[in-house]
Formats: sequence, C-alpha cells, structure tokens
Amino acid sequence: MRILGIESSCDECSAAVVEDGRRILSNIVLSQIDFHKPFYGVVPEIASRKHVEWISPVVQDALATAGVGVGNIDAVAVTYRPGLIGSLLVGLSYAKGLAWALRKPLVGVDHILAHLYAPQLEREIVYPFIGVLVSGGHTIIARVERHDSMQVLGTTIDDACGEAFDKVAKHYNIGFPGGVAIDKLARTGDSRAFRFPHPVLNKGEAYYDVSYSGLKTAVIHQVDQFWNGKAEKSLANIAASFQRTAIDILVDRALAAATDTGVRRIVAGGGVAANSYLRQRMAAETGLEVIFPSLSLCTDNAAMVAGLGYHRLQDGFTSDFSLNAEARVPVFKRAYP
Repeated sequence: MRILGIESSCDECSAAVVEDGRRILSNIVLSQIDFHKPFYGVVPEIASRKHVEWISPVVQDALATAGVGVGNIDAVAVTYRPGLIGSLLVGLSYAKGLAWALRKPLVGVDHILAHLYAPQLEREIVYPFIGVLVSGGHTIIARVERHDSMQVLGTTIDDACGEAFDKVAKHYNIGFPGGVAIDKLARTGDSRAFRFPHPVLNKGEAYYDVSYSGLKTAVIHQVDQFWNGKAEKSLANIAASFQRTAIDILVDRALAAATDTGVRRIVAGGGVAANSYLRQRMAAETGLEVIFPSLSLCTDNAAMVAGLGYHRLQDGFTSDFSLNAEARVPVFKRAYP
C-alpha cells in the first residue's frame, strides 16, 4: 500500500511516498531557512506564503521521484496538528482537494506522534518505549504504547528546548537555526566553563517536567554569575556550557522515567534529536536501548506522516473533509509511574 504524505506544520514543505508504512520511495523536503534567517526565527506569514508557492511542485516531485502516478497512491496522509495554523491549512487544504479528486481516503496525522514514529521507518521498534520528543516547539517525555497512543510523563512548563537554543543563539548572534549553530560552535568550547543552573524537581506529579526559561535567562543576562573564574569567556565556551546544561536537564528526566517505569528502551525524535551531545550522552548510558532516527528524519518530513498514516489506515481510521487544522498541542492522557 502506497501512502502520499504531506507535511507543512512549520517552515518545511514536504511530501513523501511510503510503501507499507516503512519503505520510503521518496521524501522531498524544501526548507525555508534562508527566508527566516534575517529574523532569527520563523515568521508565520512568510512560512504560509512559501507553502502556497511550493506545495504543488513538492508533491509532484515526490510522486516523480517515487516513480508513482498520482492515480496509483492508495491514500493521502497529512499533518493537521499541532503547528502554525496558516502553514497547516495549506497542506491540509491541498491534501483534502487531492484526496477528493482521486476518491482516495484522507488520513489526518498528529505531528508529535509522527516524530515518534520516524525511527520506525528505518527499523522495527518494539513497544512500549519512552519517547523523547525535542524540537523548537515541543519538549515531551512519554510512555509510548503503540503508534497512536502515548501517556505523557513530562513536558516543558515554559519554553521548549529548541526554542531556548534559538533564543540564546539570537542573543549572541551565533546563527540560525540556533540548535545547529550552537551544536557546531560548542564542539570547540569548554562545557565546564560556566555552571549554569540545572533545575531539580522533587518527586511528585511534575517530576518529569522540564524548564528552560531560567536557563535561558541565566545564559543571556547573568553569564558572569555562573562563570567558573578560570576559563575564557568565549562564545564557544558559553555555547558548550549552555548545550551541556540544556541537554542534561532533558536526559536526566528521560532516564528517571525509564528507571521508574521499568521501560528500558528510549526513542528520540524531533529536530533537537540531531544534537551531537544528546546522541553522545545517551549512547554512553548502559543497560538501555537508545534509538535515534537518521538526521534527515529528525527534522519535519512527510515520510513520517505517510508511515504513521499507513498504520492509522490499517486500523480502519480515516478522516472526513470536515477535518480542521489545530495549532495547539493536543491534550494527551497524562500518567505518572
């Protein structure tokens, strides 16, 4: 079964054809980074306008690369939540029109669940696992029971991890996207030059939550207060120290969730899952199976949407044409070990 996936939740315009939920026949991703770089962040109106310009040729390119005629796809899967509302509406409207014209099923896909499915495109992963979704807009630690079901254990109580990277990078003019720029610069720095605050939460209902607003404030406004008094106050050292603290906050919560639930498998997804220090830190953990997707599947892409769409269709789920875009993160069932 061949599923055409469409992803337009933020600033990547993507279409893909995936066969039987795993075999990627094509995965075309056009990035808008150059258009948003002058603003050090994604401008929603620019993003939605570029999606309008690009969506049709991107879909055509995905079909051509896969060697599949538009009439030979079996369903259209599309991201409908969460994300920038204008961007979502472009992809969703196009998907609706195409599915209607072809008389093919339409399958709405949740962006968060799609990111946690992405590693399944490269290898079969046994459920359950602790899912760690880290991106510019989301930071979630969850027990994932199956492809369409997860119980949230922890989330950010303020800023997303990727957002903190972007704002620190903007303040110090390190580059955009902030995560990539800081990761690159941090490789030449001393990660112990600054001892930035690492919030510790007491055992309880919010124990697996994370917070980045205090860290962001410390790095931007109070950097001298956390200097170790020995190392150079260089941008590379600031970047390395910030990155170590930001990632350690996340990893500590994820490891605690794995220990407390007894689930010894951790699967990461989202743009920040490409971070080199995160991968190194998790790889060093013994007694755990840690799985990351390839770098190309960390960023927003339509292959993960098509892959998850296949399984939803197999479960007998389809969307009708009243399906609407939703900007907010859905309220997943929250649980505590």
